[in-house]
Amino acid sequence: MDLKNIFLIFIALFLISCVSTGNTILKDETESSVAAKITKGVTTKDQVQLMYGSPFSVTFSTEAALETWTYEFADLKMDGENFIPFASLFGSSFSGTKKMLVIIFNDDNTVLKYSMSESPYSQKSGVFNN
Repeated sequence: MDLKNIFLIFIALFLISCVSTGNTILKDETESSVAAKITKGVTTKDQVQLMYGSPFSVTFSTEAALETWTYEFADLKMDGENFIPFASLFGSSFSGTKKMLVIIFNDDNTVLKYSMSESPYSQKSGVFNN
């Protein structure tokens, strides 16, 4: 096997080792950037949808008739154990960060409150699932 083939194999492994899921608009968002875009009692559902698109999920509170929109984005990389020969036959392991934006709307369709969070995240399957 020549050097060119080895290089191509490493490039292919690098490209398949990254996974992003969810709303990619959240990729570059932070708590402060969201705070600059959303104003409680002023920003409307339509404005939120223009900024972030359709939510990942929508839930309703039966007590107060409030609507909650949730947006998610996960940026994951393959863990080292995936590169052990034959280990992928028994499962897979990814880790990285997950961002979540939760917005609760008033009955007048303006933002009541919101929360933007970023936390470590891992996704494991098979024998790697602890």
